[in-house]
Amino acid sequence: MTEQAPWTPLVYDELRRMADALMSNERASHTLEPTALAHEVWIRLLKSRNAASLDHGEFLGVAAQAMRRILTDHARRRASSKRGGGLRRTTLDGKSPTTEPQEFALDMDAALTALQDVDAELARIVELRFYGGCSNEEIASALETSTRTIKRRWRYARAWLQHHMQGNEA
Repeated sequence: MTEQAPWTPLVYDELRRMADALMSNERASHTLEPTALAHEVWIRLLKSRNAASLDHGEFLGVAAQAMRRILTDHARRRASSKRGGGLRRTTLDGKSPTTEPQEFALDMDAALTALQDVDAELARIVELRFYGGCSNEEIASALETSTRTIKRRWRYARAWLQHHMQGNEA
């Protein structure tokens, strides 16, 4: 059995905190639990060659990207046609519910990819905030900028994403 690095419990605790924050915004019936999400990110980080050499800001970025990919892949699997993803859910009275959670996850991923083409730093801020559950102070530290700048750029990124996700190309 291999020896674990001394920072291992701290990293796992941070991943668990991030997963808890992210999954608290998901629907109660979501099939992916925060622990499973943290484990999946942990496995991906262990497979990375340079995981041990990441500073805190880089770690937050890599973990947030991994959570984004995992949730997007999970949404794609749930929406796949072989699992009935092409069918629309309805309530007993025949009304269609608002946006399905997997649709939102896929729309968010597409909008974030489009934002990355426009401004990579804005996309990173969104990943750290939305998927990583980071505070403005943590993001400012990770990106080596001021908290005030992060707040301003977050407001812009959020408005851009809302505009884009409503079907308006930015």
